Amino acid sequence: MFAKAKEILSKLWRVTKKVFIFLLIFHLVYIVVLKWVDPPITITQLVSLVTGDGLKRDYVDYDEMSKYAKLAVISSEDQLFPDHSGFDWKSIEKAQQYNKKKPNRIRGASTISQQVAKNVFLWQGRSWFRKGLEVYLTFMIETIWGKKRILEMYLNVIEMGQGVYGIEAASQFYFKKPASKLSRSEAAIIAACLPNPVRFTVKPMSRFVARKYPWIMVQMGNLESDEDIRKLIDAK
Repeated sequence: MFAKAKEILSKLWRVTKKVFIFLLIFHLVYIVVLKWVDPPITITQLVSLVTGDGLKRDYVDYDEMSKYAKLAVISSEDQLFPDHSGFDWKSIEKAQQYNKKKPNRIRGASTISQQVAKNVFLWQGRSWFRKGLEVYLTFMIETIWGKKRILEMYLNVIEMGQGVYGIEAASQFYFKKPASKLSRSEAAIIAACLPNPVRFTVKPMSRFVARKYPWIMVQMGNLESDEDIRKLIDAK
């Protein structure tokens, strides 16, 4: 009886290892493919579609995005984006300290790279398991994709309003123009909603967006002369 149970467990372990190895290889191949190909859909977009929020989305190439859109999201979300390796450790430490003091008001410290890893490959949530996968995926896309592709993917897949995904869809929805034509202020307004695009609405403009977008414009002015940022937003 014991020998039979041991044999069953052994077979189960062999099958589990094969499945794990297959999934690991498949996922690695998928990451490599997405260096050049846009994802057909993400889990977050699928949930949005199924729950009735809709799915407004239109992927565009990097050179079809206004340089102000690139500068605005870096200024708003991750000012060290060109320089870090996927993680802003000082901001993470500050966020952890803040969350210990105020556990009912969680502050995040995710970089653009981490947000891409979460929004392209994972689901929304705060579990340690999901966070562990996010760390692994962030390392992988930083290694395989590079900064330009990560920023391009971010601007294509991030939610910018209820059911509105990506800078092209947001530009068309809010300003009736392609993303390539966004002005400095329009790009800053869209970027201002990113912490919570469903709650912090662009139209009608929420108080949060109205307060934040002028600050983003100031940051854009401060950062646009930075050599690393200029190289990234002007990259072809």
